[in-house]
Amino acid sequence: MNIGDVAKRAGLPAKTIRYYEDIGLISAARGANGYRHFAEADLHKLAFVGRARSLGFSIEDCRALLALYEDKTRASHDVKALAAQHLAQIGQKIAELTAMRDTLSDLVACCGGDDHPDCPILNDLAAGPVR
Repeated sequence: MNIGDVAKRAGLPAKTIRYYEDIGLISAARGANGYRHFAEADLHKLAFVGRARSLGFSIEDCRALLALYEDKTRASHDVKALAAQHLAQIGQKIAELTAMRDTLSDLVACCGGDDHPDCPILNDLAAGPVR
C-alpha cells in the first residue's frame, strides 16, 4: 500500500504517518523509486497508535505500548500499570479543569455584564500571582 492508501485505511493523515516514521515509531519499506510501501502489519500498527493517541496516550506511551504488544512474553501487569498511570493523569486533568470551570463560573455569575466599568473577572485576573 502507498501512504495515501494506508492513511485512508488507518484513519490518519499522511503527514502524521510521515511524522511517526521520522521519529521511529513505525518504519515503512521503500521501493526502488524511494516511495514508501506499507504492509498490512504496518497498517495494523498505525491503527493501534491512532487508537492509543485517541485515548490520550503520549508518543512515548505509544512506543511502550507497541513494544509490549509485540512482546509475546509480556506481562499484562506492565500494560495495566501504564494504562493506570495514564488514567490517573486524566483524573488529575479533569480535577484541574473542574476547578477552572467552577472558578470561572463564579466569576461570570458575579459580573454584572452591564455598562459599569467594575468587573469582578478583570479584578480577579489582576489579583493573580505575579512572578
